[in-house]
Amino acid sequence: MSSEEQRRLDDCRNDKDWKTWGPYLSERQWGTVREDYSNDGNAWSYFSHDQARSRTYHWGEDGIAGYCDDKQRLCFCVALWNGKDPILKERLFGLTNNEGNHGEDVKEYYFYLDSTPTHSYMKYLYKYPQAAYPYQNLIDGNRSRSRSEPEYELIDTGIFDEDRYFDVFVEYAKNSEHDTVIRLTIANRGPESSSIRVLPTLWFRNTWQWWDTPKPSMSKLPSQSGDAILAQHAELGDFVFRPYGESSLLFTENESNNASLFGGTNESPYVKDAFHRYVISGEKDAVNPEHTGTKSAADYSLTIGAGDTATILLRLCPREADTDHPMTTRDISEILETRKAEADVFYASITPKGMSAERSNVMRQSLAGMLWSKQHYFYDLGYWLKEHSPNQPRSTQTRNSAWLHMINDDIISMPDKWEYPWFAAWDLAFHCLTLSMVDIDFAKHQLELMLNALYLNPSGQVPAYEWNFGDVNPPVHAWAALQLYNLDKQHTGREDRSFLKRCFDKLIFNFSWWINRKDPGGNNVFQGGFLGLDNIGVFDRSAKLPDGGSLEQADGTAWMAFFCQNMIELSLELAKTDDAYTDLAIKFCQHFLWIAAAMDRIGERDDHLWDEEDGFFYDLLRQADGTAMRLKVRSMVGLLPLCATSVLYPNTEKSNESAIVEMKAFLKRHPDLIAKIAPLNKRGYNGRILFSILNESKLRRVLAYLLDENEFLSEYGIRSLSKVHLEHPYVLEMEGQHLEVGYRPAESDSGMFGGNSNWRGPIWMPVNFLLIRALGAHYAYYGNDFKVECPTGSGNMKNLFEITQDLAERLCKIFLQNSSGKRPVYGGTTKFQTDPHWRNYILFYEYFHGDNGAGIGASHQTGWTGLVGRLLHIFCGIDGAALLEQTTKPVFTAQVDCNPVQTMTR
Repeated sequence: MSSEEQRRLDDCRNDKDWKTWGPYLSERQWGTVREDYSNDGNAWSYFSHDQARSRTYHWGEDGIAGYCDDKQRLCFCVALWNGKDPILKERLFGLTNNEGNHGEDVKEYYFYLDSTPTHSYMKYLYKYPQAAYPYQNLIDGNRSRSRSEPEYELIDTGIFDEDRYFDVFVEYAKNSEHDTVIRLTIANRGPESSSIRVLPTLWFRNTWQWWDTPKPSMSKLPSQSGDAILAQHAELGDFVFRPYGESSLLFTENESNNASLFGGTNESPYVKDAFHRYVISGEKDAVNPEHTGTKSAADYSLTIGAGDTATILLRLCPREADTDHPMTTRDISEILETRKAEADVFYASITPKGMSAERSNVMRQSLAGMLWSKQHYFYDLGYWLKEHSPNQPRSTQTRNSAWLHMINDDIISMPDKWEYPWFAAWDLAFHCLTLSMVDIDFAKHQLELMLNALYLNPSGQVPAYEWNFGDVNPPVHAWAALQLYNLDKQHTGREDRSFLKRCFDKLIFNFSWWINRKDPGGNNVFQGGFLGLDNIGVFDRSAKLPDGGSLEQADGTAWMAFFCQNMIELSLELAKTDDAYTDLAIKFCQHFLWIAAAMDRIGERDDHLWDEEDGFFYDLLRQADGTAMRLKVRSMVGLLPLCATSVLYPNTEKSNESAIVEMKAFLKRHPDLIAKIAPLNKRGYNGRILFSILNESKLRRVLAYLLDENEFLSEYGIRSLSKVHLEHPYVLEMEGQHLEVGYRPAESDSGMFGGNSNWRGPIWMPVNFLLIRALGAHYAYYGNDFKVECPTGSGNMKNLFEITQDLAERLCKIFLQNSSGKRPVYGGTTKFQTDPHWRNYILFYEYFHGDNGAGIGASHQTGWTGLVGRLLHIFCGIDGAALLEQTTKPVFTAQVDCNPVQTMTR
């Protein structure tokens, strides 16, 4: 067992607190819903980036390469000044939703290079230009562009020309649970010597003004080995922040500069923006000459030669550790190198034998991004709503007013800590699948958070995200729970039935919410709104429809069929040791059959979701006069029914004989329910039973679209909208409106859902992952004899397992260097493709160009895009024939033979 795995297990058993400290600081707290106390709900305008250096946050903190304790009480980040910027660089800059031509977007370059599960070792890179940062240029450049043009990026400004920038590497290593050493390595990549101010900054989150807690303090701590900073907190105790080398200590208060912001008065002359004023404007009296406060920094002034590097060493530890176990710079360097070597050993232990160094690098950076994307998320809805009530107009309903029960105060995996610094329920289910590769216990905890009584609405709804907790996300949490249970069982040999039971019992509430709230006609056809697919529809599927009608959704109904299948499997697993779950398995089987049959009803009325002429599923618009029409947009909406697939193995039947007998009796009474779906009374390969909306005929017809390069199949995965709509956009004339959906492989040309995501052509990792899973399930049922053309029309026949391999490889090669040494993810950006200081650092974008694979949208959404790490792991040396012959249902993960230790590409 590796040293890191032992630390992880010690933390899980509560023997030691190895995860108390980590990268839990947000990368953007300004512009969030939590900080919004406006009357109109415009969070972006209420608290801006320009205010952030002077204005105290209420609910969290942010910073570059941030590090803090698990309640975000004591925080650390790196601040920088190149001698030219108008602002001290304390936080990352980006455009608001209104400023960007494609919505909000961070305009900085930074990379998550490495992290272990306990954060015993972490590495981060920030690229800091030597010229004045072009704040206004970026705002003006993006505002001047239309939605049909690409975003104007930082690199487009020319600021990195001639390599006039600093690489700022930040490394953390834990000597013990609460003792952290830090190394900053600043490399001048430019052709000339250049100066830089580096301010490693330590501060307390302001709780004393908001929450009436005891005010902590920081003060200068003189010692023979040099001055340090003493941080004293009622809960954390006394910590020492010790800088090594020549620096000046600065102190102020983490309190708003009300005089500057609002023309008010300040409680103290020393306020949050003191270091900015001291460094940029030379205001010597901005900092406290008494060397006390609640915010502090060590101010280093460096001049670095062309091509040279400078190093700063720091230590943050309990006071007694600083006193009893002082460290030299050599001690700190040794700890860093030891933890880095242990990280290499840990990753070698989970890397499949035979995986190339290039693929290992992508997998490891995807996991580093997942681990760096943890954030302390604090949001007490009851308190927040109460704060709003005195100023809220009576005619306005405060956002999230139905969620006053919620108290979030946890470390949560974020989609992207700048663009989406808040949890998103369905994203998180996918995060867990990747996180389980390195920390199965943390992954299970994350899933259970969404089902916790302080999160799950009393109605049974899972919270979506802070902009609107009441939005409806796909019900993927039962699937995630089942996957984590099986992965845990495979990895450790334990059957964590208590975890499974806790999840199942809460999921019953969520299932009931769906049945009672999203099937208004009681006909087993479901609505749900946007369901995570933002602008995929001809109109906003979450809004009131133009003609007063209703929308019956192919994806909403398919998600519910999928939910049923997972609940069947969960209840059958639990029924092995508790007969009380047998009846529930039968009930969910009945639900599945009613829902699956409703998608293509028997009868003459042409008002179901399956279109027999086209051989595809579509949403159905049921109009106010009772008529109905299919919205014939060929999109991911019509592919998702393929994902509602599950296979029952004979060993599961033997363990649940009474349930199987009842299911067969139900089918005998209702044979019409399986007339147009996969027949449950027909055995497949090795006696397996297939639960699927698609029978063999439907499967072949849908796959013909899926695998057609002129429709969904891209060189880099499955598109979200068929390419056929490039030349033939779908048009709907309704109540004087001209509504149109065309193929747009890159950024969105629609402002729907903020305009910062696009489901009208690009490739999205999570749904591609589910499609691969579904094809693998069909392969387990049909075996090697079921073959289709791949690509469609090529004459090249493949079985379904070979197709899963093909699709997985297409997705993986987005990030892998091709024969020309270029990564499709970086498109035509030359510096990222050729420069040795850029080309091996990977960004995991939100989605990808439908034709060339270039990354689009949020640039650090390792969240669900981190699934590429799981795909690389699964498909390294996987044997389809061996999988097919397994007598128990396989868990799709690589069988790991330990690789030789490889050092991370840096």
